[in-house]
Amino acid sequence: MRVKQLILSLLFIFTMVTSSLQANAHEAPVTVEEKKEYQPKSISQLASSFWQTTGINAILDTDDGEMTAEPAGHDAERLMTAFESSLGRIIMILIVFALFYLAIAKNFEPLLLIPIAFGGLLANIPLANMGGEHGMLGVIYNMGIANEFFPLLIFMGVGAMTDFGPLLANPKTAILGGAAQFGIFGSLIGAVAIGFDLQSASAISIIGGADGPTSIFIANRLAPDMLGAIAVAAYSYMALVPVIQPPIMRALTTKEERQIKMGVQRKVNSLEKLIFPIVVLILSMLILPESTPLIGAFAFGNFAKESGVVDRLSDTMQNSLINIVTIFLGLGVGSKLAADKFLVVETMGIMIIGLLAFSAGTAVGVLMARLMNKFSDKDNQINPLIGAAGVSAVPMSARVVSRVGSEERPGNVLLMHAMGPNVAGVIGSAVAAGVLLSIFK
Repeated sequence: MRVKQLILSLLFIFTMVTSSLQANAHEAPVTVEEKKEYQPKSISQLASSFWQTTGINAILDTDDGEMTAEPAGHDAERLMTAFESSLGRIIMILIVFALFYLAIAKNFEPLLLIPIAFGGLLANIPLANMGGEHGMLGVIYNMGIANEFFPLLIFMGVGAMTDFGPLLANPKTAILGGAAQFGIFGSLIGAVAIGFDLQSASAISIIGGADGPTSIFIANRLAPDMLGAIAVAAYSYMALVPVIQPPIMRALTTKEERQIKMGVQRKVNSLEKLIFPIVVLILSMLILPESTPLIGAFAFGNFAKESGVVDRLSDTMQNSLINIVTIFLGLGVGSKLAADKFLVVETMGIMIIGLLAFSAGTAVGVLMARLMNKFSDKDNQINPLIGAAGVSAVPMSARVVSRVGSEERPGNVLLMHAMGPNVAGVIGSAVAAGVLLSIFK
């Protein structure tokens, strides 16, 4: 019986296959393009073909190799455009090597500068199209920056590395974190004044907080066409904190103020640290839901760390995860350092606005610390330098404050005191982003 069923099944399959073949036979035949025969070339033609594919030719040669019937004026215009393109590429490569110098020789945030600069170097390789949609850098950019994924992972890792102890021990330093966000709203006014619409100006303004992940997050929501330029500006200023901030800090303080030694902070118990991220998340959820993706990722990373029961997860977020994401994020941001995307009026305008905004945020933080000292007794004076750490560049700004403080007074350790306004600045920039999204989205 089984043999009979098997035979019938085989006959059925054979019938179906035969019918299918017959039906296909009546369809129009598929035309296949004939294979082109290889045309022999002379040695000089082969050499010329090779030369056309070299990067040297792409940089130095202004001839596109095609015969056209355009007038001489059009040829001159084309030659000038090609020359400007090659010159721009050379300028960007020089800028990239300057960033390498700052990262390696001066040790200015090499974890950020080296991936960004190397991405910029790859993006300016002629003919390779590394930053294109299907190029390596383009794929990295689209898979994590254009969709806000990398910024959220960065916030998760930063949260796992953050200790809210200094802020909880001295809550008034949160005022410095809030004051430093003045640069955000000041740059919003400046961007509108020079012609940007409100949504674009809002996206640009976050650069004033020196917060790269938040800048990417809000730019993707409000001005996606400007995302590349905003990301480059934000991360450039984050990396250049050791260059930008010290002159401002010294210009706005006296030597005596820079030598102020702050007292030992009180010990914050583990329960306070455990409750704080939950409280921050609930407040943001109730008041500014637009900011909860960033604050939620930040709070999760910190809560996992402070819980003390998921050390493996916390360690992964603090080390492996954030290191991997930093590599991809840096290369993706560097892809926007291509000459044709960076050396344009719009990008340069964003860079200038960002620099002024970041400088203003640093200055207001320092001045707010000086103002607070006017209302504090002599034993509770704040070193005004820690006001500069109110920007969101964590922990770069806190380290810069500590270095400048130790230079002014050897042995004066300000790092933990500076971490208070620094972590407050992270929350402040996320809150500012939520406010702007709520108003202008």
